[in-house]
Amino acid sequence: MHALVALGANLGDRRANLLSAVECLRTVPATRVVALSGAYDTAPVGPPDQPRYLNAAVLLATALGPRELLGKLLAIERDLGRSRSESRWTAREIDLDLILHGECVTTDGDLALPHPRFRERAFVLLPAAEIAGWMRDPISGERVESLLRACPGRSDAVRIGPLDESDRA
Repeated sequence: MHALVALGANLGDRRANLLSAVECLRTVPATRVVALSGAYDTAPVGPPDQPRYLNAAVLLATALGPRELLGKLLAIERDLGRSRSESRWTAREIDLDLILHGECVTTDGDLALPHPRFRERAFVLLPAAEIAGWMRDPISGERVESLLRACPGRSDAVRIGPLDESDRA
């Protein structure tokens, strides 16, 4: 099963924070990192006085179900210093969002798939289209690359190069 994870950070060493999260993802049982997008410098959503974000995306092949994978993502965030008691729009060292998990469609407590706001977020769609443009939104049937073309706000995001200097998956 393929899963798409969005990564973001706007505190501390943003690049190092994202790379640490990717390294943690590489240790998740029954899961393999298939592709890693480049890094995108983007404007924050929410209060305008926040620092800019660095965003990326990871494509995973996983045997874990959506709930179990979400639990692993939340554990990685905690291990890297994120407190989920923060309000939605605060600055953070790391943010990992499960965007797509195969064709799963669910809203069950803290698990919502596909991610409810990913279709209008260029900072998610740009890196996602780079590595998984072929994936489909299971609700609309649209490919990620098509969703990106229809998404406003792309001009503010700047691809600054590979996230991982070796550009490996």
